[in-house]
Parts: sequence; C-alpha cells; structure tokens
Amino acid sequence: MLKVRLMGTKNDITWFKKIMQRHPKIEVLELSDRYPNKGTDKYYRVYAEVKKRNIKEK
Repeated sequence: MLKVRLMGTKNDITWFKKIMQRHPKIEVLELSDRYPNKGTDKYYRVYAEVKKRNIKEK
C-alpha cells in the first residue's frame, strides 16, 4: 500500500483523482477531503491510499 499526497489546484487534483480511480492497475482505498495549503488560496492537497490491483490474465 502507498500513501500519496496530491498537491495542486482544484482542477489538477480532480483530474488526477479520476486518472487514479480509472486505472486498471491501481485500487484506490481511501481519498481524504481537500485541504487548503497555508499561505495560498490557489493550491490544495488531498491524501490518498492506493495499492496495486491484482489482475489475472486469461
């Protein structure tokens, strides 16, 4: 399992969260709420827990 911190604009974070959730080799276990970064109103952070998805070939 990996713990990942995403940092960026609201749009950047939303874009990358969708990529992670749709990727066939990644299972997203948990996503936190979005938190504002200190000192700016442009950048935010989200914490994610992900793991390798087991896909068996036929």
